[in-house]
Amino acid sequence: MSGRARLTLAAWGATLMAAGAMLPLVKPANWIFTAAFVLALVSGVGTLARRAPLARPLTLLAQIAVTLVALTAIFAREQAVLWFLPGPQAIDHAIDLFKAGASDVGQYAVPAPDTEGIRLMLVGGVVAIGLLVDTLAVTFRKAAPAGLPLLALYSVAAGLSGGGAGWLWFLLAASGYLLLLLAESRDRLSQWGRVFGGAQRPGRGGSATGSGGNAFAPARTGRRIGAVAMGVALVVPLALPGFTGGLLGGGGDGEGTGGAGKGGTISAVNPLVSLQENLRQPEDREVLRYRTNARDTSGMYLRLVSLDQFDGTSWKSSVRPIEDVPKQLPWPEGLSQEVAVTEVTSNFVASENYEQKWLPMPYPAGRVDIGGRWRYEPAGRMLVGDDKQTTRGARYQVASLDVRPTAKELAAAGPAPEKLRREYTKVPASLPADVRATALRITQGATSDYEQAVKLQDWFARDGGFRYDVDVVSGTGVQAISRFLKDKEGFCVHFSFTMAAMARTLGIPARVAVGFMPGTAQSDGSLSVGIRDAHAWPELYFEGAGWTRFEPTPSRGSTPEYTRADTPSGAATGPAQPQQSASALPSAAPSASESCTPQMRRLGDCGPDAAVGDVSSDGSGTNPLMVVLVTLAALLLLSLPLLPLLWRTRVRARRLGSDGARGPEETAARTLAAWQEINDTAWDYGVEPDESRTPRKTAARIVRLGELPDEAAGAVHRVARAVEEVLYAPHSRPATGLADDAARIRAGFHATSDRRTRLRATLAPRSAARLRWAASTRWSEVSTAWSVRRHSLSTRAAALFRRPTHNPN
Repeated sequence: MSGRARLTLAAWGATLMAAGAMLPLVKPANWIFTAAFVLALVSGVGTLARRAPLARPLTLLAQIAVTLVALTAIFAREQAVLWFLPGPQAIDHAIDLFKAGASDVGQYAVPAPDTEGIRLMLVGGVVAIGLLVDTLAVTFRKAAPAGLPLLALYSVAAGLSGGGAGWLWFLLAASGYLLLLLAESRDRLSQWGRVFGGAQRPGRGGSATGSGGNAFAPARTGRRIGAVAMGVALVVPLALPGFTGGLLGGGGDGEGTGGAGKGGTISAVNPLVSLQENLRQPEDREVLRYRTNARDTSGMYLRLVSLDQFDGTSWKSSVRPIEDVPKQLPWPEGLSQEVAVTEVTSNFVASENYEQKWLPMPYPAGRVDIGGRWRYEPAGRMLVGDDKQTTRGARYQVASLDVRPTAKELAAAGPAPEKLRREYTKVPASLPADVRATALRITQGATSDYEQAVKLQDWFARDGGFRYDVDVVSGTGVQAISRFLKDKEGFCVHFSFTMAAMARTLGIPARVAVGFMPGTAQSDGSLSVGIRDAHAWPELYFEGAGWTRFEPTPSRGSTPEYTRADTPSGAATGPAQPQQSASALPSAAPSASESCTPQMRRLGDCGPDAAVGDVSSDGSGTNPLMVVLVTLAALLLLSLPLLPLLWRTRVRARRLGSDGARGPEETAARTLAAWQEINDTAWDYGVEPDESRTPRKTAARIVRLGELPDEAAGAVHRVARAVEEVLYAPHSRPATGLADDAARIRAGFHATSDRRTRLRATLAPRSAARLRWAASTRWSEVSTAWSVRRHSLSTRAAALFRRPTHNPN
């Protein structure tokens, strides 16, 4: 294996080893095989281009073109031209995939599901880094700077995983970089010839040449430098106060990271990314419509996901095992059979414009009937779409429990199980002390956890002087909590997060639920949920009642009956019956109206144009000019590998112009040009030029090495004799038929060569190296002329400003 091929293989391996740090970010990690395949194609094209040889910029452009074609064939085959060429539709599809991937990255914690958008971002990112590493290390022979993109790749993985990339992945990435450096150093040393180790020292066997078993001194030094560098990278972070634990530090306490459940694990979406923006929408838009047989819908909150981890920076959902959706969901955790419950049946229809990975459901759900690929997360009692499954246009039925504990039952609740209490009362060490002090002051005099929870809720919602304001700067960390307690203004995120954090400081298990409020009743008996019904609320655990909703946000939602002073007895009512006007399934189309009020426009009752107006009115359609420009740019990139062929064709046409003789000098120039074309043709087919030979010997060499047939051989000798006459005869005769002879010679080479040689001579002719030589010569001439000019200008400037010599005489 040649040194450059070894270096190419090392660059490919180093990129994949650094990309290994991204494997824990997505489950399953099959994307790495796609990235390895595409990167192998790019490396192979680079190897062929460098052997051609092509100019370095052309090599890079050829690799970029192959990257675009490969990614198009993999991710946009149906939209592409001929299934692999990136046309306008393929580009639009790739942009949509990239946007979807960016949205998924913002929604999911680690490990995220292997959606198509995330897979495109991962494969494209790794291939882009690999292309940069290959260009630096192999094309430009600069392996040391190639460590920067490798470091960037590892750093991104470590950052997204919250420092959980692990020391094993670091060692793998570092080993890949050292392998790349070793391959480059070996290649450089091989160009110097054999390395001698010098005389053998006493007591140190193997240091002399020919010892056989030991490495040369440069190799030993390189390994020592690599070992020291890796050791420093691992140990130094341990000594710096800003790095908690360094790469060898623990990866956390291990709780909440998910387990080996059936179907693997999945991380929860973070709806808080878009919650505030939803609340700020200038016009409400329907996302969900449903019918229910519940007699009181004020407490029928539709829950998406629960956030149960607070690390001081943000609230997020734990990574937990998921499984297939059971026909009957388990009985809710901590809910006693003695607490009054009523079974409620609800039928939902999601809007076509509403796409969410998590299914909105009343809590706690007991049975869910829905088609598609949905999975169940038992701890949070949530349903999440598998792969590309979303709520868009979904129709489903949910049987849930309307749990109505009494204040007496909640006040008499026993202690929570120790495991649950330990997990759901954790607060970060960075939480300011005044948070717990404020919680103790507010709940002073309370005799139970329930009374403490009610006092916290009432303080936020009524007695504390707080103001609801959706325009307040969002935040979920400890600083946001302190600022919220001081300024006393915020929206549901601040109220729910702060109450949950305070409840945890008091030893009450707490988490935060995110979803929608019950919505608005319609004239046909259904309820409409709009985008501005998005909401967050705290859930506190009480043994016997399970996870219980509280509402600390003023002017939003409804206060639960069990937290009111005049709370009813809580006795269970009879089974709820649907109203006579309600159908088993909600109407697919709302009733029409002659006028379109803002409320009807929000619900989409003004026709399809108004319902989707907010989607299409932003002018984000395809720009024809942009499509044309992108298409031309793609065609230009794809045509770059054909530049040697185009250049060679143009040169051949210029050399073999008209046979009409116009004078001795022109005749001689045309004869020599035809001879150069014949030599370049032989070079394209593998017969390298030898300018030290005479034309006659050169012709014999071309015929012999090219194994030319008689007709082509005769043409070579005829042109050679014409060249001799031009060079040596006093008066040369006009040569005719030069273009025909050159065509016969080219046809002879084509007939005697195999397919690979013919393709190489046509698509990547070796004689194209003359273009690079000409450019290098021209650059040297320009540089020399500029140097002379600059020296002349400097001399003149020095003479102009030189001070005259003073002569005292």
